[in-house]
Amino acid sequence: MNRIRKGDDVIVIAGRDKGRRGTVLRVVDPEHLIAEGINVVKKHQRPNPQKGLQGGIIEKEMPIHVSNVMLFNPATGKGDRVGFKTLADGRKVRFYKSNQEVVDV
Repeated sequence: MNRIRKGDDVIVIAGRDKGRRGTVLRVVDPEHLIAEGINVVKKHQRPNPQKGLQGGIIEKEMPIHVSNVMLFNPATGKGDRVGFKTLADGRKVRFYKSNQEVVDV
């Protein structure tokens, strides 16, 4: 079970985009993810009429390492560490370490 999943709200804690928030669009591999509006680079793209691609300079999100982001806790308004615990009904859920609030409902 991953600490950060698709659809989570994350905040960047290190690097060029430190302090920015975004939603996880997809998890590339266990150590990298792509978040909306984070780690945006400019790419020079060659036109390809067969694929219908127009040439020019485009902006795209690149993967960022999971160690450089934290799950955003709306209760505290900050990034928070994540832990795992098993509920009484046997489900394994994530929770915020600062206030013990469950992330997954």
